[in-house]
Amino acid sequence: MSDDDPRAARDETELERADRNFAELLQELRVIQTGVQILFAFLLTLAFQARFPTLDSFQRGTYVTTLMLAVIAAALFTAPAAVHRGLFRKGAKKEIVAVSSRLSGIGMAVLSLALTSAVLLVVDVVHGTPEGIVAGAATLLVCAGLWGFLPWIMDRHITGDDESSSEPDTRPTSRPAPGGGR
Repeated sequence: MSDDDPRAARDETELERADRNFAELLQELRVIQTGVQILFAFLLTLAFQARFPTLDSFQRGTYVTTLMLAVIAAALFTAPAAVHRGLFRKGAKKEIVAVSSRLSGIGMAVLSLALTSAVLLVVDVVHGTPEGIVAGAATLLVCAGLWGFLPWIMDRHITGDDESSSEPDTRPTSRPAPGGGR
């Protein structure tokens, strides 16, 4: 990328970049965490509903699976705060950002499974197992498309990896490129 490109690197130190990246990651996690908390709270109340004892073994298994996936997602999304707290003032911000980003990515995958399982459970109870499986599969496809495929396609477009571009990606990755960079 040229220096005139609006996507060119910012004028910041590596530590400033790590601070900014961590702050942006935490903001993303705040948005996600609210949804996970609502899902988890909803799931906790289901077991105490009058109709719960009438669920068959598949539905109960789906319920427990969904509950556990929601717990795992919540743990993954809150782990970056614990990692930061554990390594606070140890000069490891870059490593904290890298690990937190991975935890968040895994959390998104687990959350997509939790949402899929929740939809499967609700549609199974309301309409039946075949319809629940179809609705769950559709939910998984939507999550995979919006959270995985869409960013991948956008990245290919931004980096010029699509067939219409003949220029290679010259953006720096984890270290500045010779003659410039982040």
